[in-house]
Amino acid sequence: MIDEDNRERPRKIVHVDMDAFYASVEQRDNPELRGVPVAVGSPAARGVVAAASYEARKFGVHSAMPSVTAQRKCPDLVFVKPRFDVYKAVSLQIRTIFAEYTPIIEPLSLDEAYLDVTENLKGMEIATEIAAEIRARIKATTGLTASAGISYNKFLAKMASDQNKPDGQFVITPKNGSAFVERLPVKKFHGVGPATAEKMHRLGIETGADLKERTLDFLVEHFGKSGPYFYGIARGIDDRLVRPDRVRKSVGAEDTFSQDIHSFEPAREGLQPLIEKVWGYCEANEISAKTVTLKVKYADFSQITRSKTVLTPPQGVGDLEEIVALLLAPIFPPRKGIRLLGVSLSSLDRRRSEVTPQLRFSL
Repeated sequence: MIDEDNRERPRKIVHVDMDAFYASVEQRDNPELRGVPVAVGSPAARGVVAAASYEARKFGVHSAMPSVTAQRKCPDLVFVKPRFDVYKAVSLQIRTIFAEYTPIIEPLSLDEAYLDVTENLKGMEIATEIAAEIRARIKATTGLTASAGISYNKFLAKMASDQNKPDGQFVITPKNGSAFVERLPVKKFHGVGPATAEKMHRLGIETGADLKERTLDFLVEHFGKSGPYFYGIARGIDDRLVRPDRVRKSVGAEDTFSQDIHSFEPAREGLQPLIEKVWGYCEANEISAKTVTLKVKYADFSQITRSKTVLTPPQGVGDLEEIVALLLAPIFPPRKGIRLLGVSLSSLDRRRSEVTPQLRFSL
């Protein structure tokens, strides 16, 4: 999977991830919120937490959690309405910093991105020093902290960025990549969702070491086209390139619920973090979409999709919420319990950007 040249000259990949981004922006802009548990989202009965500050996380509050559950876990939780225009503006500030080091930037959302710094604009040899400098620049420019993972491929860089959060960084070298993966529970793997982790557990795969013991044929048989990816990352191998300025054919997110859903409001609540995730990707990459698709998988594993194509692409997360709600409403009451919901956007196109030419080049 990796040629000899790559083994001799490994790539230098940095994954930068802002710390509790939405909540941290709100605490930065409102001194009264500093040091207290904050949730970005609506406190309404049908609300969902979009982001939680580290003070709130100590109580078990996290993104995608129903607001009523968050309030039960943390009675002193303070809810703040999202300000996506502000988050986007801060994200663009951060992107200009990235662009001073490399043009090879692949945004994943407003608050995280991959950078290939193998050949960088500063001529710096050590990737850990680049990551530390970028984090310091972000702090000086925005007042916010970022964490970073440094490694020789995207998967390990992503895994590394979670190791010393918040406001830290971690490096995984080619010498210890395989050993790092072997110790890691598969449920923590990037790209392994709850449903896949559950399936792996049923197959006796609990850790990276367990995954490494399975043959490629076995993984393809049980996980289809994801089999080769799992086979590679179990060995610390990931050949995916950092791809700047790439418009995908579609972008989506889905979630399998711990209990089947039977009514509209829980379904709408479950969709909210998925909507925000795909919208955040489009915002970060200056992408518009004309087709919205809702995926519904029932308890018996049968599934349906419902799509709507609009003449004018959604201009904000609220527009996308309305379209998804229109697709969702007609399926209720459902013929069976719903175990999974997903949202995807297609007919993607690059938006006209109002930012400077230098910034546009960096996207």
